Amino acid sequence: MRRLARLAARTPADRERYLDLLRGLAIIMVVLGHWTIATIYHNDRGQPDGHSALPEIPWAYPLTWAVQVMPLFFLVGGYANAASLAAHRRRGGDATGWLLGRSARLLRPTTALVLVLAGGAFVGRLAGVDPSMVRTVVWFATIPLWFLAAYFAVVPLTPPMYALHRRFGLAAPVALALLVAVGDLGRGLGPDWVALPNYLLGWLAIHQLGFAWYDARQGDCRHDRRRHDARQGHRPPDRTPAGGRAGIRTRCLPMSRPAALTMVAAGLTVAVLLTGPGPYPVNMISLPGERLANAAPPSVALLAVATAQLGVILLLRERAERWLRRSRPWQAVIAVNSVVLTVFLWQLSAVVLLVGALNGLGVLPTPAAGSAAWLAWRLPWVLMLAVVLAGLVAVFGPIEARTGRSIANRRPEHAGRGPAGGHGGTGRPRGDGRPAGRWAGVRGVLTVAGFAAVVFAMAANSATAKTAPEPLGLPVAALLAYLAGAGTLRVLRSGWGSRG
Repeated sequence: MRRLARLAARTPADRERYLDLLRGLAIIMVVLGHWTIATIYHNDRGQPDGHSALPEIPWAYPLTWAVQVMPLFFLVGGYANAASLAAHRRRGGDATGWLLGRSARLLRPTTALVLVLAGGAFVGRLAGVDPSMVRTVVWFATIPLWFLAAYFAVVPLTPPMYALHRRFGLAAPVALALLVAVGDLGRGLGPDWVALPNYLLGWLAIHQLGFAWYDARQGDCRHDRRRHDARQGHRPPDRTPAGGRAGIRTRCLPMSRPAALTMVAAGLTVAVLLTGPGPYPVNMISLPGERLANAAPPSVALLAVATAQLGVILLLRERAERWLRRSRPWQAVIAVNSVVLTVFLWQLSAVVLLVGALNGLGVLPTPAAGSAAWLAWRLPWVLMLAVVLAGLVAVFGPIEARTGRSIANRRPEHAGRGPAGGHGGTGRPRGDGRPAGRWAGVRGVLTVAGFAAVVFAMAANSATAKTAPEPLGLPVAALLAYLAGAGTLRVLRSGWGSRG
């Protein structure tokens, strides 16, 4: 508690605390949503299995408009990435150094999950457990990785996409949304693979709005062309207030109450039209068999709902910010965010452990989805899972917490050199701490390759059937790619190649 109090006291006055609250609440909603909607049953071989109860409770489809919070992660991620990239560059760091720093916070908790699951699968195989059963358990526990695959693809694009934002402002997410609509049209009229780019384009559109929120906080709203004209003696740069009107080329997210109400009304209207008379399903959490699934990949209907959600978030912002100025609420937010990725990653491992324990004791309830017994079982089920997850967070949470503290405590002069501030390679470093010459290019290429390998590994795992006979639970190619990518990024963070 004393450490939390010290951290709360040291929080900069200009920090957007509301975004930290949103990140923590989004994780909690995801966890509770996954736990609540799960239904457990015994398959034909008498083994416990599970699936989503949504197909059996269609009355809950409209509720997914509120509990589909994946857009929040990319909105908050866009703000956080823009803020940290700008601060990193002010300290003299380069884009590669920034990417390596971001990879540490994301990869260390994720690697712990991957290694524990692979090790557990190996032990299970030695004990004679059927490979398909091993894969089923690991597949279920690694469902959260599908989201991280999308986020890991977006993060390396932050430097060029932020430059695009600085040039075109809000026109960039509008253009991305139009491309998502084109992808939806393609999968509506043709094969599903036509919309594969939407996995990236949809989340990028929301990520760009996070950039706009950050620039609104900085009061820096005009695009670079007008700033250039000002330097040439033409119209001076306009620092348009966050709630002001500057057209679609403004870099700032409109933050006023009328703008927020417009977002809510417009987002809901478009979403209703697209899911009512339109072809999109009402459900915003994709289910098997849906032709125009809204979340896999993101659809324009999901972007419309995300717009309405953003409006609601802005309407609550001022009141939430005042509340977060109080010490105890802010300490609670700090505590949650220090292990937020650990909670997200291990949420379904808690389900696996609890189901295995109850099944082993012969007391595993398996009521039919949507039945009165199933509804009554929701509260004790969630409470028991919370206890199991708390134990997992106690064990694995310090990995994430220590990573966050090491990054936060890094001295500014080490920017661009990796968390430890060390050097590697050969030659003489440049005065700003960045690698010079050909090593800079090699280091950048290897960093992007490391991210790409991790994205491939997570996507390949999600695409592999849950009953595939994988001896280590994870597909061998995916596991090797993940270890290669994460290992490469770890070596680069240690300082290799930071000298030219």
